[in-house]
Amino acid sequence: MSYSRTELEALYCLEADDRVPKRPEMTAFRQQARVHQAQWRESKGHPIGSQPIVPREGSRSRPVGSRLPLDYARETGANFVTAVALDAASARTSITEREQSFDHQRLWAELLWSSTFAFNLFGDLAADLERADRAVHTLWPDVPGTVCEVRFAHSPGRLDRSYLGNLVAFDVAFVLELGDGTQGIVGVRSAYHDRLKPQLPKPERLPRYVEVTERSGAFRPGWLDPVNGTELIHTWLEHALVLSMVQHQSGAWSWGRYAVVHPAGNTDFVDACATYRTLLADESTFASITLEELLAAGILSAATTAALRERYVFD
Repeated sequence: MSYSRTELEALYCLEADDRVPKRPEMTAFRQQARVHQAQWRESKGHPIGSQPIVPREGSRSRPVGSRLPLDYARETGANFVTAVALDAASARTSITEREQSFDHQRLWAELLWSSTFAFNLFGDLAADLERADRAVHTLWPDVPGTVCEVRFAHSPGRLDRSYLGNLVAFDVAFVLELGDGTQGIVGVRSAYHDRLKPQLPKPERLPRYVEVTERSGAFRPGWLDPVNGTELIHTWLEHALVLSMVQHQSGAWSWGRYAVVHPAGNTDFVDACATYRTLLADESTFASITLEELLAAGILSAATTAALRERYVFD
């Protein structure tokens, strides 16, 4: 479904950033996702937010339909669809991982924000490790061990060169107890409104990325050019973070998988995951699933599933 400029303006959803050059289907998806969030906000009676999120006295601001006022959002937790998702977000924001970069304002006030999406999708699982374990093994039956912890916005070591030496982190990480003194990891990227952009890695870091990737044995010959500096770079580096954990000198991690969760309508991620698979000689460390497939899997309560469908799924 597409919207006219007049329709977008009426909902305070006309945002230049939603336009993706040469990808009209992605532009349409991003606009529709923004409109859906604005309509969800209105249906719940929540007030409209602004750009900037915190208006400065004496400076211009404008309403944004897909945002909440920050003070209201923090006071009510309205951006979170369940109490346990709100609890998980509150717990995570009460601690600071070393070198983390975390946008607290968008977490609370931006209805499209991927970090909030992650808490809403997986907050129930963080509160119930037995459910989390069933969920992981329902989605990926071959995963070994037992889920012993669910971490949000997590990296084993930002800027730590024994991993990747960068700031890459997982939206969610399921830690697995393997029963042999080591642990496993399912590192998850949860993408909703996100688009993919090409970006070059810092030259001084590229040799480490290549080393980890080659050592994994998971890739076909000729893999580097399709990922280096392309729209696939973030998929590659997040996958490589899992691979670096399994290769870590501590020996603490002996199994890992990187998984991407995205709406079926987000064609950037649909296409990226399909293309990325063609580069793999061994797909056991990579997986993807749509939001719709995840909700249909029955891993969450009926009430949470219904709330997530209402909040994030649209035709």
